[in-house]
Amino acid sequence: MAHDVIMPKWGLTMKEGKVARWLKGEGDPVEAGEPLFEVETDKITNSVEAPASGVLAKIIVPEGDMAPIKAVLAIIAAPGEAVDSAAPAGAAQPAAESGSEAAPAAAAPSAAAPAGDGKFVPAMPAARKLAKELGVDLATVTGTGKNGAITRKDVQDQADSAFAGINASPKAIEFARKQGVDLSEITGTGEDGKITKADILRAMNPAADQPAAAPQAAKDTIVPMDGVRKLIADNMHASLQGAAQLTVFVELDVTAMVELRQQLLERNKRDKEYRLSYNDIISYAVCRALKRHPIMNSTLQEDGIHLHEHVNLGIAVSIDNGLIVPNVKEADTYGLEGLKAQVRDVAGRARKGGLNMDEISGGTFTISNVSMLGVDGFTPILNPPETGILGVGRVIEKPAVHKGEIAIRQMMTLSLTFNHMTTDGAPAMAFLRELGDMLENPGMMIV
Repeated sequence: MAHDVIMPKWGLTMKEGKVARWLKGEGDPVEAGEPLFEVETDKITNSVEAPASGVLAKIIVPEGDMAPIKAVLAIIAAPGEAVDSAAPAGAAQPAAESGSEAAPAAAAPSAAAPAGDGKFVPAMPAARKLAKELGVDLATVTGTGKNGAITRKDVQDQADSAFAGINASPKAIEFARKQGVDLSEITGTGEDGKITKADILRAMNPAADQPAAAPQAAKDTIVPMDGVRKLIADNMHASLQGAAQLTVFVELDVTAMVELRQQLLERNKRDKEYRLSYNDIISYAVCRALKRHPIMNSTLQEDGIHLHEHVNLGIAVSIDNGLIVPNVKEADTYGLEGLKAQVRDVAGRARKGGLNMDEISGGTFTISNVSMLGVDGFTPILNPPETGILGVGRVIEKPAVHKGEIAIRQMMTLSLTFNHMTTDGAPAMAFLRELGDMLENPGMMIV
């Protein structure tokens, strides 16, 4: 009996995912429970296990393509079992569902925007949205859905029909559609006369095509702005656009914190596996300070400012292809050793893979530590919808005034970026100052 392989749903906000990599090829045997493919979302990339044993009879959605949740990505069949091969690659259809989640798919189409003659065209909401994005007049589209309603595929087919028979790369077609360029007027310079994106850009800017007097410069190496890198770029840009961000700095004499760490390492030196970092102590202090300044442990949402009872502490972790921020739920309920273990657990799994959606969503405050890079201070960018993010610089020996005399002390810079839409400067600075007092005098953490 054939089994559908579907796009999983990780978290309430996930709408679609990208098939990053198939770990098996068509015709390969698979065992239920073994990793079958990898899915990339705007938050994580994780492997998905095979739902059944058999043979990977057909891959419907190839690597690199997006698919909505519950879409059929492939078919697993028994050895020798025939499967329907009519569906073309990429033509993923949502799998049948029961219960409340099936309701949206069966919902009646709502009225579209008025057509050119003023009449309303029945169309699915997703079709209306896509038509707006692609500049397609719904009045020119023939619906194939229930009762003649226009579907998303109908809109896409109508948009693609304008480029039928044109020898152009998919990226060139997508770019031409967005720019409103008529490809029939462009001469392609690619293989077999194929139109490329560069051909479109030259046509849009003829002056740039004139020969330059200077010798031709060496060709640049181009790194595609896609995948996780593009998602991070989009999220960072959205963060700056959606919040009034302000950063304040404070330089601390953390000699006492350095001594505390050394004392704890000495006390546990018999345990060869024991580790304790400055970040462990800072994370513990941040939780204590946030409980005393609840506005900094808040998120700005559509219905207002949410003050959270517990601290869901986010830890920015650098990975091979970008940055990810897992968080420890109710971090304020742990002691130093317990919090240290939780932070290291999520950070370790962030680097190796294996986080779930719950661990990368719902954070209330984030720490970004760059001390290992030899940086003193920086301006961190908020992780929406959180109100604050703490930047941690390195600990370094510097001359400083101590008890009225110049002495060599252990100094560190903290930077706090906060959303001025959520809180004013004074409460944010009061939080940073109290956190600094705790790190300069660790005994204040237990007061």
